[in-house]
Amino acid sequence: EEKIEDFLNYLKFEKNSSENTIEAYLADINKLKDFAVEQLGDVQPDKISYEDLQEFLFRVSKEKYSERTQARWISSIKGFFKYLLEDELREDNPSALLETPKLGVYLPDTLSLEEIEKLISVIDKTTDLGQRNLCMMEVLYGCGLRVTELTELKISNINFKEGYIKVEGKGDKVRFVPLADYTAGLIQHYIKEVRAKQKIDKKHTDTLFLNQRGSKISRVMVFIIIKEQAQRAGIQKNISPHTFRHSFATHLLEGGADLRSVQELRYIQEMLGHSSITTTEIYTHLNTEELHEVILKYHPRNNN
Repeated sequence: EEKIEDFLNYLKFEKNSSENTIEAYLADINKLKDFAVEQLGDVQPDKISYEDLQEFLFRVSKEKYSERTQARWISSIKGFFKYLLEDELREDNPSALLETPKLGVYLPDTLSLEEIEKLISVIDKTTDLGQRNLCMMEVLYGCGLRVTELTELKISNINFKEGYIKVEGKGDKVRFVPLADYTAGLIQHYIKEVRAKQKIDKKHTDTLFLNQRGSKISRVMVFIIIKEQAQRAGIQKNISPHTFRHSFATHLLEGGADLRSVQELRYIQEMLGHSSITTTEIYTHLNTEELHEVILKYHPRNNN
């Protein structure tokens, strides 16, 4: 437990890993810890062998977990023992020879434009919660945000005049996402007509999407809302907040956007903040202008 805690601090403060990544590593390494306690006679991290790790993975593979989940476990284990090696708790790395299962191309579910409209149509727009849920879904779809980026979105990071949202993504990387007039109108309506009625927690006065207690809405609640709406709409696909993100990119392509432009969108999310300040300023200016034109030209929400 002590070494797990040290590893998590390493991920947080040295690797600058996101909270979600740290939680995933913690869950994976705790599985190994439980196995070591229950099946290996409480063996410590400095004594676990390659054969022990193989036995652990063999046993959990029999529990019908997907190859993708197993691959994540191996990645977590490799990260943990690499840290122990660097921290000089071990002189060897027992995970070095572990093989990650080969994964096929992962094609996530996407929603057609008709299915997006169907999801939106079943929202009860006569209620404040319905208006909030409508706005959240349209922001997910219209801006291609991750669920954490949605729940962390600040009002002060929305530039209605210039038509951009400043998004703080994984690893504190920042990008600027074009904001269509349609989506901007929904956000402004939500702020003025719904959010303004709430008693807001002092910690969340700048947070855009709030729960009924006036605090930041949780990731879990966004998942639940979307699952419920999909059920009401009679959509059988496995839908999550990320489905809107995939649909966002897919619909840009279907609308005629150059594949290179969508790839640039992904690369910008990874690359911003990695170059010098001067280079980043130029890079941000040039590419956000180009992306703004591409998204406003090809996204279905801007074709009215």
